[in-house]
Amino acid sequence: MADVLSLKESVLVYLDRSGGLKKLAGDCKRFNGSQQTEAVYRLCVSVNPCDVMELDPVLGDCVLHDPLRATALFQSVCFLAVKTLSLIEKIHMESQCVCVSFEVNVILKYTHLPPFPEYTLDLSSFPRAYRPMRPVSMEGLVIAMTRVTKYTQGARFLCTDADCPCSTGFHHIRVHAPGATESATVRNDFSCTICSSQLKEDVKFRVLGDKQLVELIHVKALDVLRSHQQSATRYQSVTLFLRDELCNSMRIGRFYRVLGIPAHVHQWPNITWSVEANSVQPWEPEYGCEVSPRLQELLKATVSSPWRFSAIVAHCFGLDMAPLGLYNTLKMSLLLSLVQTRIDEKDTFHNLDLLVVTADTLILDRLMAYSLSLAYRGVRHQASREMFACLSRDEHGTGTANIRAGSALLATGGICMLGDLSCYKKDKLDSIQSVLESRTLSVFIPGKKYGEDADQQLSFPVQCSFWALADSSCRSGRADCAAPGTAEMGPVPVQLADAFGLVIECKDRVGAQTLLAQTVHTLQQAVQSGNLHDPSCWEFSTQDYRELVAHAQGLQVELSPAAEKMILGYYMASRRVRSQGVKMSVASVKLLISLAEAHCKLCLRTKVLEQDAVIAVLLCENSVSLKHGASALIIPPDPVFPCDLGDVDGLRRRDAALDELHQNILQFIYAYAPGADTYITEE
Repeated sequence: MADVLSLKESVLVYLDRSGGLKKLAGDCKRFNGSQQTEAVYRLCVSVNPCDVMELDPVLGDCVLHDPLRATALFQSVCFLAVKTLSLIEKIHMESQCVCVSFEVNVILKYTHLPPFPEYTLDLSSFPRAYRPMRPVSMEGLVIAMTRVTKYTQGARFLCTDADCPCSTGFHHIRVHAPGATESATVRNDFSCTICSSQLKEDVKFRVLGDKQLVELIHVKALDVLRSHQQSATRYQSVTLFLRDELCNSMRIGRFYRVLGIPAHVHQWPNITWSVEANSVQPWEPEYGCEVSPRLQELLKATVSSPWRFSAIVAHCFGLDMAPLGLYNTLKMSLLLSLVQTRIDEKDTFHNLDLLVVTADTLILDRLMAYSLSLAYRGVRHQASREMFACLSRDEHGTGTANIRAGSALLATGGICMLGDLSCYKKDKLDSIQSVLESRTLSVFIPGKKYGEDADQQLSFPVQCSFWALADSSCRSGRADCAAPGTAEMGPVPVQLADAFGLVIECKDRVGAQTLLAQTVHTLQQAVQSGNLHDPSCWEFSTQDYRELVAHAQGLQVELSPAAEKMILGYYMASRRVRSQGVKMSVASVKLLISLAEAHCKLCLRTKVLEQDAVIAVLLCENSVSLKHGASALIIPPDPVFPCDLGDVDGLRRRDAALDELHQNILQFIYAYAPGADTYITEE
């Protein structure tokens, strides 16, 4: 008894020092505004285990290793504080008339746990055997969640014997405990502790709360979704119970660090293993972002030109997938999409969608799959999986709808590779177009099927970049195929191509010529010696590119006035020139800015130059020309790489060609943009 009193004294001292008593008084004020007397008053108390350990090691050990006993100690102290200080006025008034008891349901909220393995739960190897119920920390990815439903926080029971003292008052009160089922709180076979008569619930005093179930899986499970490669490893998700203030604190496709208490839920004849969430915080895995010495050496060697570093990086990218010098524009576009796709600190999503038109989908599919391995998060969609979201019935007794993430939601903050669009039916293509245009996913939940009175429509943001292929060798038979710029789009509708933003056509050599080019490239790599001025000699590993992408993603870039004027001028001029049935909306400005920022990051700069805007304009103009035909701005078929980089003078000739295109863009803006003469100097 003396030990219990000592622990309660330590609890009181901790609450006083940490401001818990002051917060307790503030939380009780909201109950005074209610006209209804409740059987259970739920209060949350924040607990810092380190501070408790410094104050009283015994109490600290109890908080970390026996949370139920610690909760009972805090609950007892808080109950006395509420009664003594009259923090809930109506209970004080009622207790003067009759002997009334009430329950204070205290929930301990852990601020953190000690950074030791004993308090960390690895979701890739969590134990299936029985273990003590104590708080642990875990990190993972949300792959599914249910709607918010109700559960019983507490209930009042009365004795059926009218002569028993427990037939009135608040003597028998049951509250929810971590890991308990609904039947553990509300049932019809409870008996009175005094006379052993049957207890009956007083439904008027039932206290309801919100409940939501979330499935969390280890972050390494995403590696399985990047490609078709099979692995012997299997990952199993863990079910979290979010209650009350924690509901809707997690989103599908996001990473979180969760403090919770594991529990075994007994539902005869099965026993399920779940976790009662205690606190939830957004979390992101840590990745190295230092640029390799080899790339730093290249950056110093190309400092004289704002275009050469990105050109060589793209030129030497994916050599195992495609011969040197082929698909340079596609390689650069893939790198631009990789470095630009991210969610910033303000939860704003930046993306760059790519649609690649080609007659040789096999090589480009491999190249895109290789690029996907460099992404911060990448998911390769397969026809056997759901693309956006699917519904199933919850298996934990609630009967509500369980919303399970598809490939697009699993790729949140990264890349979703769709593959060849010719493999998709029209309804799937329509869904892709709708999501690309609205960046939201709507899920319809029929009420009758999932135990609700009314149907419900939920919306989820789709925050990933999409990569797709269009086989130009396929013919759709549409009447509009003869329209300028659309004949080589294959079965992909023009509206869907417009939704992708950036369209790239690859007309490089195919068939036997590709095999010959691959053979020649392999022999040259074996016999040529290194030459810093020859771009073909620069070789970078996959890890070099992965570090480059990670570092470039984290750069904070600023748009220079010159780049901003060029982007605005090109947009205004294009709207005037392409006014006949061509969609040049505000999304085009966003695409131009996104491309310019991405090229700036790929060059490892922090200020977007006018030269970055030139690359953005050339890529955008080439994309619009493929879909809608050429305009007054005449550019070559492959404007970003207008010449071969295989020899020593290739980079110099490319710089000269880009300088000339730069002047052509300025002349185009000056000729067609309204008021361009006020901000563009004619050269």
